[in-house]
Amino acid sequence: MTIQLPDHTGRLRTYEPRTDPLAVTTGAPFTSRTVFSAAHVVADPYADVTPDSPAAVDWDATLAFRRHLWSHGLGVAEAMDTAQRGMGLDWAGAAELIRRSAAEAKSVGGLIACGVGTDQIASGTLAEVRAAYEEQLAVVEEAGAQAILMASRALAAAATGPEDYLEIYGHLLRQSAEPVILHWLGPMFDPALEGYWGSSDLDAATDTFLEVIAAHPDKVDGIKVSLLDAEREVDLRRRLPQGVRCYTGDDFNYPQLIAGDEQGFSHALLGIFDPLGPLAAQAVRVLDAGDVAGFRELLDPTVELSRHLFQPPTRFYKTGVVFLAWLAGHQSHFTMVGGLQSARSLPHLARAYELADGLGLFPDPKLAEERMKTLLSVYGVDR
Repeated sequence: MTIQLPDHTGRLRTYEPRTDPLAVTTGAPFTSRTVFSAAHVVADPYADVTPDSPAAVDWDATLAFRRHLWSHGLGVAEAMDTAQRGMGLDWAGAAELIRRSAAEAKSVGGLIACGVGTDQIASGTLAEVRAAYEEQLAVVEEAGAQAILMASRALAAAATGPEDYLEIYGHLLRQSAEPVILHWLGPMFDPALEGYWGSSDLDAATDTFLEVIAAHPDKVDGIKVSLLDAEREVDLRRRLPQGVRCYTGDDFNYPQLIAGDEQGFSHALLGIFDPLGPLAAQAVRVLDAGDVAGFRELLDPTVELSRHLFQPPTRFYKTGVVFLAWLAGHQSHFTMVGGLQSARSLPHLARAYELADGLGLFPDPKLAEERMKTLLSVYGVDR
């Protein structure tokens, strides 16, 4: 069987799909690294909504996908960027997602951490930003989940310098019940976060970030760095206080960062581990056994797919993530909250299919092929 796929020039070419999926097994959590997959939400395809409407979520399918990730030993990073926070999923929807996922995690013994932000307000004073963070922190802690303090668009707009970040984050860390993960999301993921930590100079911003951590090391479990700059992450990782972990959020360089070097390694909290979940879990188990070369042999070939999904505009990577979940059979449709299924072109999606198929990511390659052909027919490609 073959399929006609459009390339970036618009020309059709023949592709022969793979017939043998990658053999993976489920398993217990890992021993050498803590690994979270930032998980997507599944939209309700039958909801009569517009892109401006509150998100209509298919809760059964959304929670089933989280059980899939937990079954492979992965933790779930909930209500993060991958779940379309600020791009289709509002705070009311995120709060419901946090409560439902935390309860599901408790019922199956799954690891979960949830995003705490300020997206219930579009803008505000520093006091209003702090109150918004506090409201969300309370929801996460009451749900029994670990908190991930996310970067805030409202704080980026209201802050006048590093001292405002030191004050806001210091206040939140002092009142948090348990150690949190601090998330530094770069402007390539969200342009509104340009100049976070009080400066567009990344060296200066890094110093402020480290100052926050140094003042409260007992309240910081770790940091999640999403700057797509491996050298900067390694430098930052080496400057962390003892006991504070680095969770890589670098969807371009994750194999080398997780493998580490003679001075340390990164744990992981990655959006790409949504579509790569079973393969990533298998690779980490190889690493648990001390086989770094075997880990790299499994994970290095996935980087081409990740770089494709996260190519600029990087914030639209969620479209490819949900597309692959549909092809893999984790949901019955290719619909996204906010109508974001339209954010990537047909050639982009076709290449994502080809790369994922080449890796053996689809449990049922025939189903993936038929669904790809269905999408192509909608665009007028003759099957």
